[in-house]
Amino acid sequence: MVNKLYRIAWFKKGNEVKVTICLVSFSMGKNYHDQVWRDVVPMDVSHILLGRPWQYDKNVTHDGCKNTYTFRMEKVEIVLLPSKEEKTPKSLQEEGSNFLTSSMFARESESSCVIYMLVAKDLGISFNVPRELEPLLEEFKDVTPDELPNALPPLRDIQHQIDLIPGYNLPNKAHYRISPKEHEELNKQVMELLKKGYIKESMSLCAVPALLTPKKDGTWRIFQD
Repeated sequence: MVNKLYRIAWFKKGNEVKVTICLVSFSMGKNYHDQVWRDVVPMDVSHILLGRPWQYDKNVTHDGCKNTYTFRMEKVEIVLLPSKEEKTPKSLQEEGSNFLTSSMFARESESSCVIYMLVAKDLGISFNVPRELEPLLEEFKDVTPDELPNALPPLRDIQHQIDLIPGYNLPNKAHYRISPKEHEELNKQVMELLKKGYIKESMSLCAVPALLTPKKDGTWRIFQD
């Protein structure tokens, strides 16, 4: 069984909806042109919603199997068909690409509050940044430096801490055993972090285990609970 995700949209983002009533002119296709008194509200979901009052006035017949609405207008039968499902181009499906077309990007940007730009480059080869992106990268160059600064970020307004119960005895357990090679690597990484200012000597009465795991390139990654 495959679960397919889909979106649910409402009239407009937010809680309050202001309604005005006015005479609205609209058309569907070449054969149907009409004017009706409608409730007008700002909507994100679509341009117009034809509800039960309109269906009653036009004596609309709904086919639940085909999802169509049929009515007559001046002896002409009009059938409203469901909108066609947008399909991803075959080229994108075959290649398994996550790239968007210009129209897809424009549609997604309307519903997204924040848009991130990602520029990928291979450190092993020379890389030329497109000229269109140079001003943007220059403006935010402090966000993605080549190397992290040898210091922690500045203190924020809120500092988190763990308050212990006064007089409570902390649990004392045996240390994890590691090989001499792992101990040497662990000590090396801790000294580098101390030198850069990323960590500092703890004054706490308790300690937490630090473990090492090998990476694909043969180096070690440090883990701490």
